[in-house]
Amino acid sequence: MSGPTLVDGAHDRRRGRILVAAAAGFWSLGGLMARTVDTDPWTTVFWRGLFCAAFLVAVTAAREGRRTPGVFAGMGRTGVGMAVCFAIGSTCFIMALHRTSVANVLIIQSLSPFMAGLLGWVWMGERVAGRTWLAMGVALLGSAIMVSRYFYSTPAPGTLGGDGLAFAVALTFATATVLLRRRRQVRMLPAAALAAALTSVVAAGPATPGAAGTGDLVRLAFFGAGQLGLGMILFTAGARRIPVAETSLIAVLESVLGPVWVWLALGENPGAPSLVGGAVVLAALAGHTVADLRIERRAAAQAGSRNRSSTGT
Repeated sequence: MSGPTLVDGAHDRRRGRILVAAAAGFWSLGGLMARTVDTDPWTTVFWRGLFCAAFLVAVTAAREGRRTPGVFAGMGRTGVGMAVCFAIGSTCFIMALHRTSVANVLIIQSLSPFMAGLLGWVWMGERVAGRTWLAMGVALLGSAIMVSRYFYSTPAPGTLGGDGLAFAVALTFATATVLLRRRRQVRMLPAAALAAALTSVVAAGPATPGAAGTGDLVRLAFFGAGQLGLGMILFTAGARRIPVAETSLIAVLESVLGPVWVWLALGENPGAPSLVGGAVVLAALAGHTVADLRIERRAAAQAGSRNRSSTGT
């Protein structure tokens, strides 16, 4: 009986890896999508949030049926807090893409897991492993290299502000992660739907929705429902099937692929400092997650050895 169980477990983990990789692939298109629509940033935020909210509400309704209103009502203050964080992060993401390079936005955003670890230690008293502190230090070094151009040249107008907005994206998503850890029973998709709706409400004032042409609406529909909404669904489905360390490692594909799509499609060269600093940040992320994965595998092997020994006696 153990044979089929092991095979089924391996298949489930393989499916999880594919789902998380697909989510990272969808998310990595964010920079390219923002660059290819002709709408202003606020109008982009409005339509992206509206399409994402409608999509996630529809998916939630299809899953929950008559329980849908109760699912949304059951989010409580934690769900609302998460939604606010996601709304701020999503809005800052679009604004940052119009003020700095896609590479900078995605690489700075990749610091979010380490910010979450630091916030968890300060806020919840969670112990942070030594390897995590080391990885955060290396990641900060990479960020310093990435912005080092400001020390020997005059930055382009708004570039530093764009990097600041990207930092806000990482911080708000890290805060949402800590909230989720504190209240694990809160469902992600309803909170994400509320976040998307909030972004549309906030953007409704300065936005000009009628200025979006048919082609832009089609791209914005994919931007909201596909790139953001479907990516979230794929990630939540895959993350349940594989270890957290492996999930984080695969999700790094978003930061790796994002600048590549823009570079290939639009010719936007991120520049040597961003590439070198980004490589250092990604090395820190990959090294940390690989170390976690090896520790988990070693622990599983030791547990299996103990089980065999106890069975033999």
